Amino acid sequence: MDLSGVEWRKTARSLNNGGECVEVAALLGVAAVRDSAVAGGSVLAETSAAS
Repeated sequence: MDLSGVEWRKTARSLNNGGECVEVAALLGVAAVRDSAVAGGSVLAETSAAS
């Protein structure tokens, strides 16, 4: 999955947490989550059908 053009946003709960932030990105039918401290690291991606 190519995420190079994705716009990442920090979650509201992470904004005042001293650098320990979670970022989310919405794609067509997929929600992606990553650690902002490791932007090039692993990404968790879940489809809307996931339960």
